[in-house]
Amino acid sequence: MTVDAVIFDIGNVLIEWQPERYYDRAVGTARRQAMFAAVDLHAMNDRVDRGEDFTATVYATADRYPEFRAEIRRWHDDWIEMASPEIPHSVRLLRALRAKGVPVFALTNFGIGSFDHAVTHYPFLEEFDRRYISGHMQVIKPDPRIYEMVEQDCGIAPGRLLFTDDRADNITAAAARGWQVHPFDGPRGWAKVLVAKGLLSAEEAR
Repeated sequence: MTVDAVIFDIGNVLIEWQPERYYDRAVGTARRQAMFAAVDLHAMNDRVDRGEDFTATVYATADRYPEFRAEIRRWHDDWIEMASPEIPHSVRLLRALRAKGVPVFALTNFGIGSFDHAVTHYPFLEEFDRRYISGHMQVIKPDPRIYEMVEQDCGIAPGRLLFTDDRADNITAAAARGWQVHPFDGPRGWAKVLVAKGLLSAEEAR
């Protein structure tokens, strides 16, 4: 089927997002395991991704767990170190699609403040034709509503949208709405899909 727009997730597609890896390096595996067992940091991050204030949410959580206050604050203070590095081949694919005139969108679970911070380190985040940031939308993937909001805004039929995401639940939700999907497992596989769909040549997808 024809593809009228390509939609990228960001975390673990264009930028690596591995908080546990960061904490293992920063405070040690044992301390990280104890903290994650005591505090649901990913649920805290989901609140930020739904639009709550980045700084206030992280710092309030830190204050509720004084044993881990300093470490939890790092989720905010060292955020770029957790959201790094970029995935260069994926960024090249984004730019190659745009160079061919293919509309490229972002659909990402990302907070308002954390995304604004990310843009200062990753300028390519400003290169999308449309950006769907969950913090602004106040709903996160895989809630079907976020996909519906994308469809309503862009006006493109679901079957003509091609979406990649590293999380199976997000892919399943998009597929349920009729989107073309690719479970992201690395840029090489994504590149092959873009070539197979006729959006890029093999050379352009390198």
